[in-house]
Amino acid sequence: MNILIIEDESRIAKRIERMARNFFSNTLTSLTCIDTLNEALEFIKNNPLDLVLLDLNLNGENGFDLLGTAVSESFHTIIVSAHKEQAISAFEYGVLDFVAKPFNQIRLDQAFNRVILKEKTDSGNIKLLAIKKRGGIQLVPIENLLFIKGAGAYTELFLINGKKELHDKSLEKLEQLLPDMFERIHKSYLVKMTEVKEIIVKSGSKYMAELKNGELLPIGRTKYKDIKAKWL
Repeated sequence: MNILIIEDESRIAKRIERMARNFFSNTLTSLTCIDTLNEALEFIKNNPLDLVLLDLNLNGENGFDLLGTAVSESFHTIIVSAHKEQAISAFEYGVLDFVAKPFNQIRLDQAFNRVILKEKTDSGNIKLLAIKKRGGIQLVPIENLLFIKGAGAYTELFLINGKKELHDKSLEKLEQLLPDMFERIHKSYLVKMTEVKEIIVKSGSKYMAELKNGELLPIGRTKYKDIKAKWL
């Protein structure tokens, strides 16, 4: 695990660091603490990361200015903030968890467990996926998504308008973040079930999901019964 803590209060940063080292003791590769947004952005750009813990108020700077960049990356983001009123907005961006200050080891461990056990976020409030575009960040509304295809460490987002976008997060990580309307129908596909027009059985026990736009996607044999039941 490569972890970055972005927190301007030294006492809290050290506490999060101690708890993270305690939890990830056997798997921790690196842990860095940074207290400014610009330095954090530069670090994210130049270093491999698995997890970022972000405060939303850094010496008066707004953590949301970094959030769009953070959630577009391959790692998961956990917010650690006293501003509970910003939790809904943070989840809309696609964070894995929101830990309210003050917190204890049990609550932070719960957030860490989501990372290693690949648990879904409780919220289901994600409304946007941030993608990198020409040196900037573009926010794609979840409602515009048809399906997502795994492409190694990356994913391809297929949109209602026919466009395709690349996302740095793996299919497994997006599955954790996306609401329940998105189902893993195959090892390589996540699909919005409201876009499924028909489930087709072909010769040779091949199962396909036909979308409303005519696209055909494979359904894994072990997933067919469950997908069929949920679709009906």
